Amino acid sequence: MIKAVIFDLDSCLAAADEVGSDLFAPAFRAIRSANRGEVAEDQLQAAFTDCWRFPFDFIAGKYGFSPEMRRAGFEAFSQVEVLQPMRGYGDLNALAEIPAMLFLVTSGFRRLQESKVRALKIAPLFAEIHVDAIDEAQPKGKLPAFEAILTKYRLSPAEVWVVGDNPDSEIAAGNQLGMTTIQILRPGVPASSAAAHRIKDLHELKTIGAAFSPAGP
Repeated sequence: MIKAVIFDLDSCLAAADEVGSDLFAPAFRAIRSANRGEVAEDQLQAAFTDCWRFPFDFIAGKYGFSPEMRRAGFEAFSQVEVLQPMRGYGDLNALAEIPAMLFLVTSGFRRLQESKVRALKIAPLFAEIHVDAIDEAQPKGKLPAFEAILTKYRLSPAEVWVVGDNPDSEIAAGNQLGMTTIQILRPGVPASSAAAHRIKDLHELKTIGAAFSPAGP
């Protein structure tokens, strides 16, 4: 029986670029200004594109950002905040129909991620919201957050689904703990065999076949 579902935020419940490309423009300018030829322009553009789907610390490592570029990026991104309303994907109404406890676990800059949750007005749907804040000391990653949920609510991994887009983040953490993992294939998300199931719409959760139990620990 499924008692809980853990969701990712970006590219799962809302497109990371829904608010428009101007949101990250100040951070991109700061990073470019700090670049002293360490990263070629084509690679820099690729890094900026990836910033819409992956945490900045991962991007900085992947593209070989210098310490100066990292500092500039962290300083700029830590001040980014969504101030206008967000809609999210068109199937968010399916969340209220899931007869289980819902959790949100998202990685990124705390101010930005919390502002997205406020802009989407989805907080009341979740039993808990965890932000793995990469701009704070020792970000823990999603695995410890998942473990904390299991412990606090006395859940077994078999009673939990994990829904997200990233096979190297929430899908990997869910698999490691023995949870059922479901990759949602939002626009631009490549399919991965790492997840046990793949869906294109939250309403498809009903068709996977596992039975839900009434919400509660």
